Amino acid sequence: MTEQKKYWFPAKRYGWGWGFPSCWQGWVVQAIYMAVVLALALSRYYEQNPLMFVVWVSIASLILTAICWLKGEPPRWRWGKDRQ
Repeated sequence: MTEQKKYWFPAKRYGWGWGFPSCWQGWVVQAIYMAVVLALALSRYYEQNPLMFVVWVSIASLILTAICWLKGEPPRWRWGKDRQ
């Protein structure tokens, strides 16, 4: 019996990339990402050093993208329902 791999982030139906998380692990990753970005915004760090704010948000986004790449459905261009 073959066991199907459980993806944390399913592929979007239209376009390229991933959609909303499909399991609790994905939701935890998404919540941590949003908490980090919100904490940076509420700290008003962007007023003191806008470049470093962009750098930290970019780092957080790259980490999220890496997790989606590793734990998500393989990305490819999609346009609606797959024909098989």
